[in-house]
Amino acid sequence: MRIGFFVWEYPPALVGGLGTYAEYITREFVSMGNDVTVFTLNPGNLKTREIIKGVEVHRPLIADASNVFPMFVIDDLKKWGTNIRLFNDIFIYNILSATKFINSMLKKEGCKFDVVCVHDWLSGIAGIMVKNETKVPVTFHVHSTEWGRSGGQGSEVVSHLEWATAQTADKIITVSHAMQEDLMRHGWPKSKISVVWNGVDPERYSPKNCKSEEVETIRNKYDIKPDDNMILFLGRLTWVKGVTNLVQAMPMVLEEYPKTKLVILGKGEQQNDIIETANRLGISSKVACRFEFVPEKERILHYAAADVCIFPSTYEPFGIVSLEAMSMEKPLIVGAQGVVGFREQVVPSGPDQNGVHVNGGNSADIAWGIKEILRDKDRAKKLGENGRKRVLQYFTWRQAAEQTLQIYETLQHPPEKEEYRVVDLIEKVART
Repeated sequence: MRIGFFVWEYPPALVGGLGTYAEYITREFVSMGNDVTVFTLNPGNLKTREIIKGVEVHRPLIADASNVFPMFVIDDLKKWGTNIRLFNDIFIYNILSATKFINSMLKKEGCKFDVVCVHDWLSGIAGIMVKNETKVPVTFHVHSTEWGRSGGQGSEVVSHLEWATAQTADKIITVSHAMQEDLMRHGWPKSKISVVWNGVDPERYSPKNCKSEEVETIRNKYDIKPDDNMILFLGRLTWVKGVTNLVQAMPMVLEEYPKTKLVILGKGEQQNDIIETANRLGISSKVACRFEFVPEKERILHYAAADVCIFPSTYEPFGIVSLEAMSMEKPLIVGAQGVVGFREQVVPSGPDQNGVHVNGGNSADIAWGIKEILRDKDRAKKLGENGRKRVLQYFTWRQAAEQTLQIYETLQHPPEKEEYRVVDLIEKVART
């Protein structure tokens, strides 16, 4: 198949899990004999067209029109403040990418594409434009939603854009059954929605690849002794990840297991809250923070160095970090309340158990989960081994790619659909 792939983040410009997904799934598509053309955001210092490991990547250069939007759009966008530049970049990236795809690649160069896929609201406008101008089937991949990320307090513009893209697309693919149920609760068309789990590269994420001296260096970096417990959290530092609740759980853990240290990797708006919470609780020496995006090789070593990995999210449609930890044979503690895909990855009981489920909104429950893993190191080791077995059985990128391609193949003769113009979306938003 020839696939047009619209995603706002792509290597080397990675921000979070969406970029990781895009990197691995496109390379897997190519390794299976498909042609993939990616359209992504250009931060201004990258090539506008290149081939990366067999994937053709287009990054149109954008310009700043952020002071123009408030002149003609609704109050919702005016509330974005300095973040209006993000909307500007996303909007212009969509327009330029879709225009290049439609006019240059399809019409001028005569390229034939079997399917176009767009990812989240961040490339939804491009998907709508492609449906308006071409007969190429469009699949809308939903990795998260505005109402979920914001607790129902998010941008009306983004929510309308998500809805419009869902109505326009021929198919919707989301990342977990928990997310599928949430979309249906919000009135999205059930008949369109399929579930494909994300994956991980078990060859790259393997404890066998980590040298003991490199792992020891990581633990020494945080002053963690051989008989100490290292708890690892990795992710965006935002409220839905439950990281401040995790910090608040630490005093309860330290009462029983004083030789324990929490290592937090990531960045986000809660950085100051984490530091202040640790200071207020008097546990600053037991919480080590690195507020930066850690390169993959170093992340893998952190997994290898950890005794247990914890991701107490209250909203997490999937969560690739847990697969990475599972592949590294680490026992897991994951949030399982709310729209959380972790509970489909982590088995909390029985012979296949590889971790425990907790309520990420409850610090006491998080503390219970940590102590449950720390109380028996032999059992914890077994849980980690079970996790890697589960990855190999259900969560490889090859399996994710195969299932996704099967869905794409059903769309080669899509039914005619009512046109949904971008201008209609703007008018609808304005009326609200």
